[in-house]
Amino acid sequence: MERKFVNVILLGFGFMFVFTAFQTMGNIEKTILDSISQDDSSFTGDGYTSLAIIYATLAVCNWLAPSVISITGPRGAMFIGGVTYLFFIVTFLFPRTWLLYAASVLIGAGAAAIWTGQGNYLTINSDSDTISRNSGIFWAMLQCSLFFGNLFVFIKFQGKTHIDLETRNMVFGVLTAICALGLIFLILLRPVRRVPELEAKNEVSPESDGPLEAFKGALRLFCTKDMMLLSLTFIYTGVELSFFSGVYSPSIGFTTAMGENAKQLVGLSGVFIGMGEVLGGALFGILGNKTTRWGRDPIVIMGYVIHLVSFFLIFINLPSEAPFGDTDKISYINPSPYLAMLCSFLLGFGDACFNTQIYSILGGNYSDNSTSAFALFKFTQSLAAAACFFYSSKALLSVQLAILGVLASLGTATFCRVEWRARARARVAALDAVDDKPAATQALADNALHYE
Repeated sequence: MERKFVNVILLGFGFMFVFTAFQTMGNIEKTILDSISQDDSSFTGDGYTSLAIIYATLAVCNWLAPSVISITGPRGAMFIGGVTYLFFIVTFLFPRTWLLYAASVLIGAGAAAIWTGQGNYLTINSDSDTISRNSGIFWAMLQCSLFFGNLFVFIKFQGKTHIDLETRNMVFGVLTAICALGLIFLILLRPVRRVPELEAKNEVSPESDGPLEAFKGALRLFCTKDMMLLSLTFIYTGVELSFFSGVYSPSIGFTTAMGENAKQLVGLSGVFIGMGEVLGGALFGILGNKTTRWGRDPIVIMGYVIHLVSFFLIFINLPSEAPFGDTDKISYINPSPYLAMLCSFLLGFGDACFNTQIYSILGGNYSDNSTSAFALFKFTQSLAAAACFFYSSKALLSVQLAILGVLASLGTATFCRVEWRARARARVAALDAVDDKPAATQALADNALHYE
């Protein structure tokens, strides 16, 4: 295999292990912390508040990430970020309210570094022909973390209505070891120097060398029309990320009508979310070249329809009070574990539809400014995720689903508009290079102006 593709595989393994630890923790954090509070009255930490702090800090620190990467490089930034993930998981072995929130701030800052570095590193190891393939492969490997970690939790939580100290420490210890293994893979990443292809160049400025120039470049990029439109798509992915990673699975566990194994279903829900994510990432990775030719918008529209179906099924399956704690109420039908797992799979597959195409459009359209592009993506997504976690502890499930439906519609519409504008500009550029077809060039130019 060529060196760049080996780097993509190593990157995928590194993130798979680091996020096997973190995404599993995020999925069970609310349930785990409630059990800790029952055993220790002095502990008042809340899972939703912790996750909100993480994503709020991530949003703020994303503005500094391009400057940090201009100093450390993407590999250094990812390793430093990975260490903060390890520290966050270790703190659960010593439950203290202040330590939980301090670690939440630290991992938020580290997440800005690791994700912006990842976007930049994936881009410099790809070109216009391989960016869709590499994005899909990376996403599939990353989301294996949901499958393996939550399968482990499903087995450990079997038959338990309260997560005792021994079970908690066993889970935390295993997740700590897995996160450390991921750091080893990040250390193995090799440097690559890449000159952006001429056809991939954008009107935004190329990657800057200095921290101040990198920060200014991010501000300029944020003010461009296409990035503002894409921001609505980023906002939706942030809200639905927080919903399926921190709200939906605990809501299943809090629905006592699911049966005596309701808490066990929290881990199983994560497994099915991971299965959907992996299938979507693998599918779009294998078909990367074909999807680039067809356009990214059909995949995003498919994800939009799948998510709307899942929101409706969740609405009729789970009671509106489910996000707040144990409840014996029911919704429009008797809660079905099978339907709940189907919705978990649909949430994961739809999320893969959106995120693989976002990675593809950012890596393809902003190949010469990828650090700033991915930093802005994570800033907007994380700000939306933080807002969702803040209102999750107060908003009924039905209200949260309504918000998701509206944002999904807006995010899909704006993504498609950006994709259509980019394709129109590409057709004009291709015909401008053909000197003997001035009439056709002018016709397509006029058509492109229609999209403006």
